[in-house]
Amino acid sequence: MPVPSGYAAAPHGNQPSCFTKIRMGLMMGAMIGGATGILLGGFMGFRAGLRGKELLLQCGKTVAQSGGSFGVFMGVAQGLRC
Repeated sequence: MPVPSGYAAAPHGNQPSCFTKIRMGLMMGAMIGGATGILLGGFMGFRAGLRGKELLLQCGKTVAQSGGSFGVFMGVAQGLRC
């Protein structure tokens, strides 16, 4: 079965640089960690009885912590793969 023409490997070395791969891993990790932080921070805040400004502060802290840590781990993992 022939391979379609759009599926060719990157000709002439047009692959992303190592820095671009690390940056992309960091951004993907931050987005995934941030989404997880919203869910977990909201759940923990509601469970603790927080409402309004206190709930937003709790969610913000959790989003920053989980997004930052998971982003660093994903960036390091992509760096190891370069």
